[in-house]
Amino acid sequence: MKLYDSATSPYVRKVLAVAITRGLLDRIDRHPTNPHEDPADLLADNPTGKVPCLVTDEGPVLFDSPVICEYLDSLGDARKLFPPPGPSRWRALKFQAMGDGILDAAVPCRGEMAKPSDPARAALIARYKAVIARTVDALEQSPPGAEVNIGALAVACALGYLDFRYKSEPWRPGHPKLAAWYESVSRNPGISQTVPRE
Repeated sequence: MKLYDSATSPYVRKVLAVAITRGLLDRIDRHPTNPHEDPADLLADNPTGKVPCLVTDEGPVLFDSPVICEYLDSLGDARKLFPPPGPSRWRALKFQAMGDGILDAAVPCRGEMAKPSDPARAALIARYKAVIARTVDALEQSPPGAEVNIGALAVACALGYLDFRYKSEPWRPGHPKLAAWYESVSRNPGISQTVPRE
């Protein structure tokens, strides 16, 4: 399999965390890609021009991290990260959505913060930051729990992105339960081996 990836993309990190946790990393050929440069090979495989993008061995090309993660979870015999239908599955998918929701606010917020300030941009940044703050507060009330599943990995990747890109605005103060949970899940090889670096 060929994975278009970027070393600092938190969405790519989630895919790699799943691959490592399920013992599939050696089946993936990583293809470092800067999606902001619109490389022709990426655009040919993924019209949205985003990473991660996975070219499967069977031929279909998959993009968007939840889709790729669920595909990887269908391979091999390791314990599944997506629980079967029932309460455990909906709980895991809810946490995946919360993790992705943090990223869907934090990634574009960072881009907006790098641009010249104006009232409209300041309002947009404030809205993004409010989404992040509310979601982190909700996670403090009910962290994902001890089971390593897709929800736990998604939340861990989101919190790791905040550590990486929002060092001046730490999320741990006021969130002791979530911080303790994060320290525990960070021992998982899928998280410990994918810490982002410039």
